[in-house]
Amino acid sequence: MFLTDLQPLTISERINNAFLPVVNFLEKVFFWDPVKAVGIDMGAQVPIVVLWLVFGGVFFTFRMKFINLRAFKHAFALIRGKYDKPGSSGEVSHFQALTTALSATVGLGNITGVAIAIAVGGPGATFWMILAGFLGMSLKFTECTLGIKYRHIDENGKVSGGPMYYLNMALKKKNLGALGKTLALFSAVMMVLASFGGSNMLQSNQSFAQFTTIFPALGSHGFWFGVILSILIAMVVFGGIRSIARVTEKLVPFMAFLYIGAALVIIFMNFSKVDDVFVLIIRSAFQPVAVKGGIIGVIITGFRRGAFSNEAGVGSAAVAHAAARTDEPVKEGIVAMLEPFIDTVVICTMTSLVIIFTGFHDSAATLEGTELTSAAFASVFPWFPYLLVVAILCFAFSTMISWSYYGLNGFKFLFGEYIYKATGNKNITAYIYYTIFIFFTIVGASSTLDNVIAFSDMMVLTLAFPNITGLLILAPEVSADMKDYIARYKAGLIKRYK
Repeated sequence: MFLTDLQPLTISERINNAFLPVVNFLEKVFFWDPVKAVGIDMGAQVPIVVLWLVFGGVFFTFRMKFINLRAFKHAFALIRGKYDKPGSSGEVSHFQALTTALSATVGLGNITGVAIAIAVGGPGATFWMILAGFLGMSLKFTECTLGIKYRHIDENGKVSGGPMYYLNMALKKKNLGALGKTLALFSAVMMVLASFGGSNMLQSNQSFAQFTTIFPALGSHGFWFGVILSILIAMVVFGGIRSIARVTEKLVPFMAFLYIGAALVIIFMNFSKVDDVFVLIIRSAFQPVAVKGGIIGVIITGFRRGAFSNEAGVGSAAVAHAAARTDEPVKEGIVAMLEPFIDTVVICTMTSLVIIFTGFHDSAATLEGTELTSAAFASVFPWFPYLLVVAILCFAFSTMISWSYYGLNGFKFLFGEYIYKATGNKNITAYIYYTIFIFFTIVGASSTLDNVIAFSDMMVLTLAFPNITGLLILAPEVSADMKDYIARYKAGLIKRYK
């Protein structure tokens, strides 16, 4: 081949090639396999971060005495505002906080992530994703209770919160200030990086992938798709949490109606096969066939994708819930625990059932990510890829605007004070952060799925290291608050206002 025959690389290809070595290096650091390091071959990678999340989910489910079951009904009364005390501090309602946090989790993890889980771990990965969601409810309760308890409210009523705040403040009270500050700084750094990864790059990547299934001629224009998406994001995020909450409280129910509605139709059309499908899921969960790593491979895949989807244990949702108007931290913790249930137990399961009902779990080797889910739906509704484009764009957009708020809180924690002292302008911090955020939106739309999913997993899941470490130390405090609240609730001392 002559040099003149070589085609010049597109902008998207250049960005992807530059990003690849970064992903390869970070994977060695954050997804270290401790089992393999001691000479045991499980047949599949066992990342330490996934083991940490599994441990955290099991520990807090028992430590909080199955609060995910005991307070499940009460959570819905709280969402409806039945126990909202007038004049409580905060910027958004329980429902708005929930939809903002859900908009950050209910997204392509439920579409792309589930398809990847089935492609790697088979139908049995569904069982372990559901279990990850169930265990994640107690983790969400714990971190979001602390998010309210240790939030910061400035003189203008603006709220800042999340793991970087409660790790710093709560551990300082326990004479562990140095540890708390270290964990808080690590959490803030990873919150910023995670906002660029799974919350941004994966969303723009897979929304563009689905967009090009309808408009294949635009397949080489990921860069410009990212630019347009960035402009739309900027129009919302500069309004702060109230602007974001106003969008998500409308967008989340709308996109859930579109996606869940179509999934339910397919499930009911195949209702006679439900028993067979669930038998297949359970059997494959414990007796996997042709899955790398056998049962360990299936478990790790299910928990990895479930944890990535609902983000329980990483502390991200505590940023959104910190802004809720409430007089009781435990109230918001109870509201927050519904997120893993809705996100993973309900929506991820629906996606899995559609893929398995339509037989596309056998096509996982030839279709990638969103393409697999789209093909499964399209086999029943030929027009569904068009609907999925709309749903995915809504999912991606809502996730990105919510995570931009999370990342901004981490960025402010790290640099806000210094930037303000240097410039005298509090808005400069947001401008700098959003400029970087928008850049990664373009990078995501220009990269391959393998690169993006690896980087996304590392950035989001690594947040679990500092967060769960702090939660373990603070568990007695949260448990005491929970017992006090439950006792007062049962005694009728928690006033109902509506």
